[in-house]
Amino acid sequence: MNTFQEFLETVEEGEKRQRLVSIISYIRKEFPELQEEVKWKQPMFTDHGTFIIGFSVSKGHISVGPERACLQKFQDDILKAQYPLLKELFQIPWKQPVDFELLHKMIAYNIEDKKEHSGFWR
Repeated sequence: MNTFQEFLETVEEGEKRQRLVSIISYIRKEFPELQEEVKWKQPMFTDHGTFIIGFSVSKGHISVGPERACLQKFQDDILKAQYPLLKELFQIPWKQPVDFELLHKMIAYNIEDKKEHSGFWR
């Protein structure tokens, strides 16, 4: 699996796939400079070779991994959106709306914070 399309084909058709497509489409539109990669069977967006945000899908939710520093910075916003927050990611339950404004803020933060970072991870 090397492309976002190949990844999307592994997600069951219907509402779940559409939800993920809407998130990916939003990021493509808002941040066209980001590169799309699939690593460890997960779609992710990178900038100049450094990780910005990644996703995975499970039965009950979409997991969003923007790295721990970003999670800590936006912890209050994540909790306000009522998304479960874990150590390395937060979850968007299938039945809850996607907070696109929060995703936008997190991605913009990571791009700015990592603009001079040369490694993949922080």
